[in-house]
Amino acid sequence: MNAILPPLAGPARVRHVIKGQVIEGDSLEYGREPNRFTTPALDVGALVWPRPTPTPAADVPVDEIIDVLVATGDVLKRDASGALAQAMERSVAAGFYPRDLVETSFAHLGHMFSRTSMEFMIAQEIGGKDLLDGWREVTAPSGRSARVRAFPCRLLHVIAGNSPGVAANTVIRGALTKGAHLLKLPSNELFSAPAILAALSEAAPGHPVARSFSAAYWRGGDEAVEGLLFRPQYFDKIVAWGGESTIKGALKYVGPGLELVAFDPKTSISLIGREAFASEAALEAAAEAGAHDATIMNQEACTASRFQFIEGSIEQIDRYCERLQAKLGRARRSASAEPRPIARSLRDEIDGLRDLEDYYRVWGGYEGRGLVIRSDEAVDFYPEGKVVNVVAVERLEDALRHVNVATQTVGVYPPQRKAALRDLLASAGAQRIVSLGAATPEVGLPHDGFYPLHRFVRWVNDEG
Repeated sequence: MNAILPPLAGPARVRHVIKGQVIEGDSLEYGREPNRFTTPALDVGALVWPRPTPTPAADVPVDEIIDVLVATGDVLKRDASGALAQAMERSVAAGFYPRDLVETSFAHLGHMFSRTSMEFMIAQEIGGKDLLDGWREVTAPSGRSARVRAFPCRLLHVIAGNSPGVAANTVIRGALTKGAHLLKLPSNELFSAPAILAALSEAAPGHPVARSFSAAYWRGGDEAVEGLLFRPQYFDKIVAWGGESTIKGALKYVGPGLELVAFDPKTSISLIGREAFASEAALEAAAEAGAHDATIMNQEACTASRFQFIEGSIEQIDRYCERLQAKLGRARRSASAEPRPIARSLRDEIDGLRDLEDYYRVWGGYEGRGLVIRSDEAVDFYPEGKVVNVVAVERLEDALRHVNVATQTVGVYPPQRKAALRDLLASAGAQRIVSLGAATPEVGLPHDGFYPLHRFVRWVNDEG
């Protein structure tokens, strides 16, 4: 990335993108120091695509759309204008993540626009390009002929701010499904989505795909805005990422004609068998994999493990804990080595455990380089900031009582134990079972228990 735009000064200036056009301005101001920012005035009427006019890219062949997206990735990789570099610097200045993690995340954005990945997504999640480009002929058991199409929708996305990759995935999925998409910018990630959409417009100026996207900020829950926008005459679906308040805020507008697609809050865990103690090499591999999964986006991602259930004697488990704690503070592609002090409220919870040495043992300090709590029962608070609760169990199956519909990813060591556990985990509510160390999500596979592309369209029949 080439930072050739003017240096940063004053409140961060957030750009809007309206149907492919980048909008500058500082009419509105939000936030407090050090995270003050300004945005252009919000023209609510410009944020919708009127019915019954088809969405701009409805009749664009999906192969052409993929070409445009690949070109967008190339623009992001080159960043000749420096726009992505400036967006990255603004994100660094906002302070939600350390610089090294922000730099790595932004550098990866262009690589997400991979032709191979997009072809795989369509094949897995839709069932073929023909369903996006037209009507597939089928014959029902009765003998009646029918035609089926994955039809484009108008979607309003309330995206999460825990990774710039959320914006990139939203643009890719939205473009492949040919819909019209309004992205509400999250207050903790204001810059990646406009930069990606600006790159899209640079790669294909005025193209129907570019005209299919808008991105703007308004304060979440602002009924003066959401009461107008969150209506079935303008949008078919609300795609909501984030915490409980975000999902509840979207739900109050859901009704006939306006559907909710929820990437709702999840927690992830790990299951580690006694095979981890078969040798020093096995222990090292398990601890490294456990540390990787616990620190995805510095443990801000839903896929990041917070509770790790492990078989073994107390002496063996303590060896694992010591090894794990030493690895939590290391830099990885999805984790920073820069320490961020643990929140005071969490420190108070952990201080209370230090006084109960018969039941708990703690490795690490509060400076943010990783802390591990070993216990016989899962703690009743939420580990974050590279804090992991390692829970001793007789059998991995004993951890099933801690699995429910809010459990997203379960990492298992060794991988051979997955086959005996996966049906039990799925029955308890888990949505994703992976080998320990492989918690980073893959595109083209179910996310939160469903195929996103499948939900981003409306399935329409023409029968007889």
